[in-house]
Parts: sequence; C-alpha cells; structure tokens
Amino acid sequence: MSTSAHPSADAIRTGGTVTDRLVEANEHYAADFSNPGMDARPVLRVAVVACMDARLDLHAALGLELGDCHTIRNAGGVVTDDVIRSLTISQRALGTRSVMLVHHTNCGLESLTEDFRHELEDEVGQRPAWAVEAFRDVDQDVRQSMQRVRTSPFLLHSDDVRGFVFDVTTGLLREIDPA
Repeated sequence: MSTSAHPSADAIRTGGTVTDRLVEANEHYAADFSNPGMDARPVLRVAVVACMDARLDLHAALGLELGDCHTIRNAGGVVTDDVIRSLTISQRALGTRSVMLVHHTNCGLESLTEDFRHELEDEVGQRPAWAVEAFRDVDQDVRQSMQRVRTSPFLLHSDDVRGFVFDVTTGLLREIDPA
C-alpha cells in the first residue's frame, strides 16, 4: 500500500472514499496481525508531544518501535489543557516519566492568527472555546510548551522535559534551550 493520501484508482472508480481505502488497508493489516502481548505502559516511559503535520513520521524519525512511547499530537504540538490531561494520565496511570516536545519548521500555525477564531465565529455563529495557539517564533513556542509542562501541578514528573524543532527539509532535530 502506498503512503500517499491519494485514493487508489479502484476506489475512485467504485465511488470509494479515502476512508474506505484506509478501512480496506486495515483488513489487510489485521489478516497478518498477531497480538504483540504488551500493555498500555510505554516501554521507554516517555510521552512525545508533537505536531499533527503529515510530514512528521515520529516513530521513524526517533527510532521508536510499537509500544515504546505514548504519542500525543495536535496542531502545532502545542501544550494545551487537553495535552496536560493526556500527559497526566500517561504519567499517573501508565508510568511515563519523560516528556519530549517536537515542533517543526514551516508549521502551518506560523501563518495563522487568533483572527481565525473570529472568522469561524462569523461563519458559524459561535466562537470556538479553544485558542488557535498560533505563533511566529517556533523556538519560543517550544519554550512556552516546556514551561507549561514543567509548571503543571497535575504532572508528577517535570524534571525530564525537553523540547526540539524538527527540520522538515533535513529530518534533523534541534534541541531548544529552555532558558
């Protein structure tokens, strides 16, 4: 199966959707699937918070295998209340101790502003309860996210929190100094 987001020619001819193609791919996957015998506790005891950008193949980029980590993704990889919620469960219920934040170059949030929320409100008649969390400086946004993790009263482990910027053209990580 291709990693392309484009539906196959057969799916298009039969009126199938991308989701139909993904469900079919799952059927092929499940045919050879065997229970790996692991539980929900990540082997490396790390949670990775990253942007949802399709160019980031986190497992490949970080040398991770199935079961190694918890992966939490959203637009920008921003540490929001829901990310804190997931990290709290990851740490308190499932034993993670380290947090790795991965933002990236050329992020779509760099081209948005909070006006996006106002435009949505104008269009649908209701203002979203969430902030866009747009930013202009990816390094500063990583620092802000590290600070949000380190100061959360809900997290048990905030001593091993590190932030990085993934370069979408080279595939390399650049660590951000929290200062």
